[in-house]
Amino acid sequence: MRRFLALWVFLCIAAQAETVLVLPFFNHSKSANLDWIGESIAETVHDALVSEGLLALDRADRLEAYRRLNMRPGAELTHASIIKIGQSLDATRVVYGEFELLPAEGGKEQSKGTLRISARMMDLKDTRQGPAFGELGALEDLAAIEVHLSWQALAQLIPKSVPAEQDYVKRQPPVRLDAVESYIRGLLATAPEQRYKLFTQSARLDEHYSQPCFQLGKIAWEQKDYKNAATWLARVAKTDPHYLEAQFFLGLSQYQQGLYPAAEQDFQTVAASVPLNEVFNNLGAAQSRRGDTTGAVASFRKALEGDSGDPDYHFNLGYEFWRAGEFDQAVESFRAALARNGADNEATSMLGLALKRQGPRPNDPKGEGRERLKKNYDEAAYRQLQAELKK
Repeated sequence: MRRFLALWVFLCIAAQAETVLVLPFFNHSKSANLDWIGESIAETVHDALVSEGLLALDRADRLEAYRRLNMRPGAELTHASIIKIGQSLDATRVVYGEFELLPAEGGKEQSKGTLRISARMMDLKDTRQGPAFGELGALEDLAAIEVHLSWQALAQLIPKSVPAEQDYVKRQPPVRLDAVESYIRGLLATAPEQRYKLFTQSARLDEHYSQPCFQLGKIAWEQKDYKNAATWLARVAKTDPHYLEAQFFLGLSQYQQGLYPAAEQDFQTVAASVPLNEVFNNLGAAQSRRGDTTGAVASFRKALEGDSGDPDYHFNLGYEFWRAGEFDQAVESFRAALARNGADNEATSMLGLALKRQGPRPNDPKGEGRERLKKNYDEAAYRQLQAELKK
């Protein structure tokens, strides 16, 4: 349900902002076993667009659109279907194309073959195709080929601000082909145990490859294995488009382990770039656990400034006031929480204590650890909103 709401907000704003959809590239080779390459190309181009500050719909959004339109993921789409799926997601541009594997070039008999990628970009506002672009190179150099192709896509989308190709390529670390294949096959796998196995294999094959570390961190987080989650998420590189999301869940994982100073630092890192309400809320919780009342109150107030309708933000602020002996302000906040959720028994209990001016008792577990965390992270919707405000 949360994913649906996030996508709905994303699409409502995307209807106004410039948004790019990257489709998996169609497999024109003779082997269906190479379908993963088309997904890999799409993932790399998508990540490149996001890393340069462009708004690009992610894989989950694309799969949801396929489901709603009764389209089979991985199937080659007609021109009309490409337009239809793009319009269903309110995209303004669609990047798509195909690839084929040719025999290795002369003198390179040890190569796995020559990969030829052809790409196009369609402007859905006037249903016009941009100029074709593509890449040709050895299959084992797939990661490097995709980087060059991504730069060409950027050159069409942001011609005035695209970085020099040489500089852009230097920022992209080389990745082993087998690591990329394992990662993409992990994304495509439907069985959780198979996904975990493939992501782990990918991370082990190339220890500098960031993407599988993010996926493994999220898997560990969902399983409440906070120590392993923190280990994997800490390996996500700053250049990875998932870096800030990784920092958010790293902060949550550190918090759950009682590592509050580390959690506070992680949430501050995210808040500096993506000042989401949930980030400030969690930052306040970490500061509260660390005994920084002033910082916690300031952070909870920032969360409330962004969404005064959320009862949890009011509760957390009231709880911090209560712990500090500021009972009048605590009463006001707990009442605000109950006005938004009258069935909140915990807020009712805390309001009673504040009205009686009864503060926390030493070594009383009932008065400790009441902060409420937020576990949703909607960076995409925030980016969309910022893009629209800048228009």
